[in-house]
Amino acid sequence: MTTRTAVNRSKIAAGIACLGMALAGCAQGTDDEAADSSFDPNARLDGQLTVTGFGATDEIGRVRVEEAKKALGNVSVQLVEGELDIQQFLSSIAAGDPPEIVYADRNQIGTFASRGAILPLSDCIEGEEIDTGLFRESALDQVTFDEEIYGIPEFNVVQITQANANLLEEAGLSVEDVNGSDWQAVAAANQELARTEGGDLTVIGYDSKLPEFLPLWAKANGADMLSADGRTAQLDDPALIEALEFAVGIYDDQGGFSKVKAFRDSTDFFGEGNQFATGTLGAMPMEQWYVNVLNDVSPDAPMAFDTFRTPEGEPLAFASGSAWAIPKGSKNPEAACRFAKTMTMTESWVKAAEARVRDRGNDGGLFTGVLTGNTEADEQIRGMIDPTTEEKWNAGIEATYEANDHTFSFPANPAGEEFEAAWQDGVNRVLNGQQDPEEAMQQAQQEAQEALDQAWAEWDK
Repeated sequence: MTTRTAVNRSKIAAGIACLGMALAGCAQGTDDEAADSSFDPNARLDGQLTVTGFGATDEIGRVRVEEAKKALGNVSVQLVEGELDIQQFLSSIAAGDPPEIVYADRNQIGTFASRGAILPLSDCIEGEEIDTGLFRESALDQVTFDEEIYGIPEFNVVQITQANANLLEEAGLSVEDVNGSDWQAVAAANQELARTEGGDLTVIGYDSKLPEFLPLWAKANGADMLSADGRTAQLDDPALIEALEFAVGIYDDQGGFSKVKAFRDSTDFFGEGNQFATGTLGAMPMEQWYVNVLNDVSPDAPMAFDTFRTPEGEPLAFASGSAWAIPKGSKNPEAACRFAKTMTMTESWVKAAEARVRDRGNDGGLFTGVLTGNTEADEQIRGMIDPTTEEKWNAGIEATYEANDHTFSFPANPAGEEFEAAWQDGVNRVLNGQQDPEEAMQQAQQEAQEALDQAWAEWDK
């Protein structure tokens, strides 16, 4: 577990504890504020709107914020940039002085909702005529808690297979050998691609990206880590344990996770000296946005792309992303609702993408697309992509959009942070040699279920 992850968990725990004391006896929250509001797409709005956790740092954000300001009329909009400070946010709820709208990770929505920190959006959605049918199902699932929508989905993040074509060719391999469709082929390719000198790893053959990507490996092997209703952990599923054993074995075959991680961390991941450009990584599943990074900093890197695939050969990706939520106590929920609506409208996404296309054209770069939670916007933006003469980038874009059509996610639940901590800590115990996969996941199952039972009991009472 990284230091940053540990710090974030402690902040969330502290903030939730603070909020819990302030809202004692009110764990389910209330929709009174939403009911008292008048959501109407034709209403003239005014007042203030503080937007926390979002910065218009590029054209995709800047253009959409401009569109939102137009739609808000006389409302004064203030952006509080930087990642959402969970403790500060929850403390502001407890103090009765929250921002009007927040930008959060979708996996936080269930916890916020269960603690009464954010409002259900049924009235907002109906009043502002937001078409939820346009949202990607996996994204909407992440913000739907106990059959109520609590967030408006924004960006979408998926994973695809990314590989060094030269290393594959030298080993007599292809991207099909490392796309996950044949685990034995992945293991064999890993051993063929990995290189060591004097006991030191010089080329990572394959990086299975643990602990973060366990959900991807588990789902590919037929295991759901959490039940569809978000109430039952399923971390001791034999199919999940088998997937963990395989993904850990990829590291064991290269001298252990510590060697792979140390070498991985020593590279210039976001610069021109990245692992693919320097020929020090064979292949890995990785988020789609890294295609754009590679094209920017190392356009000559010998790349090969495909979707991540199940053993049956089907594309698969674990969806994550962001969402807009209206805090309990928001002083301008009408403006917050319209802001969220406009930021995620098809027209706003398309205008933002057009601006990026122009910018890429001016600097000679490649437009690789934008993934949103809006399926209509995704389709229109994809149509704006011009194929290049370099097939590798075309393949990366194609894989990205194919993956985006084959996603899954965890359902919203009131113990999202604790659930994630349980399975990631379990994976880390295996990677560090403290436990074997079965023992680690049995412990993780117990910890996760206890957290879920306690959180759901608070909500149900």
